[in-house]
Amino acid sequence: KVTEEIRSRIEYELDIITKKKYTPYFLIVQDFVNWSKTHGIAVGPGRGSAAGSVVCYILNITGIDPFYFKLPFERFLNPERPSAPDIDLDFADDKRDEVIKYVTDKFGADKVAQIITFGTMEAKGAIRDAGRALGMPYAKPDRISKMIPLGVQGNAMTLEKALVQSTELALAYQSEPETKRLVDVAKKLEGVARHASVHAAGVVISDVALVEHTPLQKESRGERIITQYDMYTVGEYGVGLLKMDFLGLRNLTIMSQAIDFISQTKHIDVDIQTIPLDDKKTFRMLSMAETTGIFQLESSGMRRYIKELEPSSIFDVMAMVALFRPGPMLVIPEFIKRKHDPSQIVYPDPRLKDVLKQSYGIIAYQDDVLLTAITLAGYSWGDADKLRKAVGKKIPTEMKKQKEKFINGCVKNGLSHKKAEEIFTLIEPFAGYGFNKAHAACYAMIAYQTAYLKANYPVEYMTAVLTAESRANTGPTREEKISNIIAECRRMNIAILPPDVNSSNVEFSIEHGSIRFGLSAIKNVGSAAIESMLNARASKKQFTSLSDVLTRVDLSKVNKKTLESMIKTGVMDAFGKRAQLLSVLPELLDGMHKKKTAHLRGQSGLFDTDDSENHQREDTLPNISELTNAQFLSFEKELLGFYLTAHPLSFHEKEFKAMNLQSIGLIDEDMVGSKVVIAGLITDVKKIFTKAGNNEMAFVKLQDLTGTIECVVFPKLFAQDPSLWVGDAILKIHGRIDQREDRYTVIVESGSYIDFTH
Repeated sequence: KVTEEIRSRIEYELDIITKKKYTPYFLIVQDFVNWSKTHGIAVGPGRGSAAGSVVCYILNITGIDPFYFKLPFERFLNPERPSAPDIDLDFADDKRDEVIKYVTDKFGADKVAQIITFGTMEAKGAIRDAGRALGMPYAKPDRISKMIPLGVQGNAMTLEKALVQSTELALAYQSEPETKRLVDVAKKLEGVARHASVHAAGVVISDVALVEHTPLQKESRGERIITQYDMYTVGEYGVGLLKMDFLGLRNLTIMSQAIDFISQTKHIDVDIQTIPLDDKKTFRMLSMAETTGIFQLESSGMRRYIKELEPSSIFDVMAMVALFRPGPMLVIPEFIKRKHDPSQIVYPDPRLKDVLKQSYGIIAYQDDVLLTAITLAGYSWGDADKLRKAVGKKIPTEMKKQKEKFINGCVKNGLSHKKAEEIFTLIEPFAGYGFNKAHAACYAMIAYQTAYLKANYPVEYMTAVLTAESRANTGPTREEKISNIIAECRRMNIAILPPDVNSSNVEFSIEHGSIRFGLSAIKNVGSAAIESMLNARASKKQFTSLSDVLTRVDLSKVNKKTLESMIKTGVMDAFGKRAQLLSVLPELLDGMHKKKTAHLRGQSGLFDTDDSENHQREDTLPNISELTNAQFLSFEKELLGFYLTAHPLSFHEKEFKAMNLQSIGLIDEDMVGSKVVIAGLITDVKKIFTKAGNNEMAFVKLQDLTGTIECVVFPKLFAQDPSLWVGDAILKIHGRIDQREDRYTVIVESGSYIDFTH
């Protein structure tokens, strides 16, 4: 029902939009958004302040009701704002290019282009480039670059910050002259333009040919046409072109695929836009911090807080998404306390009750800062936006002006000077680092939607998560993520079935309530080999033996290395033991190649008779022992990047329980400074030399069945037995819990090898 309040808001927004002549902008955006939605491309509920517009909501551009979430339009667009509004949008990352193609086709290839961006040398890259220029072996700068912590949005990591935040890097800098030289040279390179590439999201649209406004070029690797002006020059304050951001978000792809899986397996059509926002299963799962695979809520710090919070509404999730960042994070404990004890809720001023009610009186969003200035200090929306920018940029002279203006305004409106100062101190951290409320609402909605799917359709959702991660670039991060997701599936009692020649598809699939591994996740198994196998399987029937596979696939695409990798990871387990199949593979391959060569020469052989009997024939396999458990796991780790059938420690679970150990995954903030006994498998070792005496020490990653933690082994202990600290060793460690930012470490006091052979 359209109430008078809604009608008035629409008229107010339209008046500002039309007076500023932004109507075409809104219509262009609604055109490609609605095209995307009608063509099966997932679009996020919004991004940034645009979700505060009722007009955007009515046009189906955004999926967040501004009235329900109490979102102000003026944070997006107000009469005093000189700059154009930004309607940034997230699309499923695997189909984002389709949307850009649609826009290009609609408005003309000569009028649409993506934007160039100039990559600068940041901390990690500067280290690697400096190392290369200094002629250092690759391993040296690579090791140092891995010591540099990641930055956060809006606050990039620099080498100066890294030397303060990373104990490991600081120690290497102080103790290794070569490292000091490397870092000092790299500092001079930070910020220098290194290369040109395509901006991750930016697209410009013109009403005339783009060449009338900007020079164009082809991207460095490909045929796409891009602007030669960057986003600052090409936009409103440069040549004046209409710039839009088309962002790809993997979580939208995950949700879209999960919904497809639900339709296939359960014959239920889930409309993610109409799911209930009070689902008990979802909030129960969130309250238990079972958030692996959940947008924005996966980190260990977030899990700890969300478990303490026990969220019961979308507004709780929304506040956590906004607060879990530098600055605002400090008030999370108070936010949690007020949720559980409403008697603790107090407002900085009674006039702010309506503004801060959803967040229990806590200032949680940038909008809260702006509305505080408007309500208490008499600011206009334009003035409030200047306050936000001034505090965000931390320019001392401007901050001093704004503080004086704010306090004077508050005093004029009845507050004491002291109270006004207190409130300014309260809002200051949020102006620079806080989320705007509409953005928090949009991302909380995606977080809730992913949680809803996981809680109600666990197999389908986790299959989609695994599929998305398996498509990511190869490397330790991808493998660690997949390993963690598989561990979560096991915790959820979802069986992970190994890859199988007759059952696996290209990617992960669902099979009788379990998740079947896809063939594309196996190293040395390329797309051409998979296509050949699936075509052979589809055209006739299931494979019955290794010989049958070799007969029916294209051996120019499925080579020996591919077949060995498949056997070692269990793809051919239906045909015999892995040791047996590896033993006969060379002979079978040789025979098959000879038959095919004979056929090509016109001699009788493979294809001159009906070979259906050969398809049914079992191979004659030697009577030899199967691979050991250690070999099974070693091959899986090598070819999949992680352990699939079991973890090396799972064979000794009883022995570990008898040791009364601390589970690594359960180490939390309350344990910092405490003594601890842990045990596990060493998965990574980094060794460095100290400045004093050039003594060797190590940073070791130790993994048990619940998680992984970094252990610091100082020189005195390391020297006692250097051979102890090697990869794949199973150790028992006594130490003390330490904390660096959001990560826990163990300062090792003693370590011993665990021998399970006795």
